[in-house]
This record gives sequence, C-alpha cells and structure tokens, in this order.
Amino acid sequence: MIMEIIIPDKGQIFILDQPNSQKLRDKIGYLPEERGLYRKMKIKELLIFMAELKGMKAAAARKKIDYWLERFDLSEWGNKKAEELSRGMQQKVQFIATIIHDPELIILDEPFTGLDPVNTELLKDVILEQKERGATIIFSTHLMEQVEKLCDSICLINEGKSVLKGNIREIKKNFRRNSLLLEFEGEAKFLHDEKLVQKFTVTDHMTEIYPAEGKTTQDVLIRALKEVAVTKFEVMEPSLNDIFIDTVTG
Repeated sequence: MIMEIIIPDKGQIFILDQPNSQKLRDKIGYLPEERGLYRKMKIKELLIFMAELKGMKAAAARKKIDYWLERFDLSEWGNKKAEELSRGMQQKVQFIATIIHDPELIILDEPFTGLDPVNTELLKDVILEQKERGATIIFSTHLMEQVEKLCDSICLINEGKSVLKGNIREIKKNFRRNSLLLEFEGEAKFLHDEKLVQKFTVTDHMTEIYPAEGKTTQDVLIRALKEVAVTKFEVMEPSLNDIFIDTVTG
C-alpha cells in the first residue's frame, strides 16, 4: 500500500509526516519478496537505470555502484547479464538497487532469502549501517532470531491483525515468562511441586524450569539451594519465537 501496488480501501498513509505521493516514494527503497531483475540487462546498466528512476544522475550513480559491487564481491560481474548470476548474487544486486539512492525509508521483505551465511552476515552489517546513517527500516520476516538481532520495535501479525507490538526490550520485560536454567547435584523434589514449578525440561546436564503462576525464578532458585548443590544457574528471558508462539496460540 505504501508503494501503491495495492490501493487502500480506506484511510490515509503518511510517509515522513506527509501524505503519500509519487514524489515521496523517491525517498523509499523497496525490496519485495518476489524478486525481479531485467534478465537481459547488464548489472551496471541495470543499477544505473534503477538509480535514475529514483532521481539520481548517471555519473553519481556509477561511483556508488562501483563501491557497492566491490562491497558485495560482485565487481567482476558488473558487465554480466542478470540471468548469468546465481540466485544469491541476484539478491545482492537487488538489495544494492534498493539502497543506491540513500533512501530515508527502506522496506525489506525477507531480504536474506537465497543467501549463504557469509552473505547473510554482510547484509546484516549493511542494514545496520543504513540504520546508523538515519534511515528508518521496515523489516518483514518469519525468522524471529533475525528480528532479535536487528530490530528495535516489532509488530506481530496473525491472520492480518496486529496481535502484539512495541519495543522488543519492553515486550520481553513485560512477558514475565522467564525460565531458570540449572545444573545441580542431588534429588530435586522441588521440581514436582506444582505450586512452585509449572513445567521443566531436562537436556544434557541442564534443567530448564518454568516457575508456576505468581512465582519468580528467584523463588525457584532459593528453594533449589535448600535441596540440591547448584553448580550453575542462568536466568533465561523468553525468545521472540517463544513470545510469538504463545501470543498466536493464545
């Protein structure tokens, strides 16, 4: 809707505190989930064309294109046709096209699809650099671990409706579902006290314990210290994956 690919049924969209318009969309970089490059065009020509569509002069675009092709290890592919590149290479080219004009708003839809771990890390670094220079980034993904590494705020959507939104740190703080990871020696009778422990799981030498309603990880630890010899403990905050599953299923 921001890009007017779909027209809203009602309401208004404001970009940078102004009503949405074609002029404002020149300040946006958009990487759609469905990728699309002109397969017969050479990479440099393609990127110059994309930059000119966003109002850049060809001479200025060439300098930036050379920088980004080198940054993404694509320099030797600049005069190759898009169809000659691998899926991951095409993904990097399309990302360059998204940010070439230094947009104030960047919209990324599943940007890591098709990338190996090395290029995924490179792309993460560049995304964070764009954030540091002052760009606002809307990042759409199903992979919660990426959200935890990259995002300040989230909006969880289920069946087209927002079910949870806000600052990630505040959401985790208010979720109140921390668990306690314990390594101990001795007979842990407290694990079977339903008033203290909601559930627990044992993996390797560690036991992860979820306190019962109204109890804290500290309550569990105090009781554990009375019954067993604790050799290691760690308070585990809920992951976004846990929060997403709990919110959606709830």
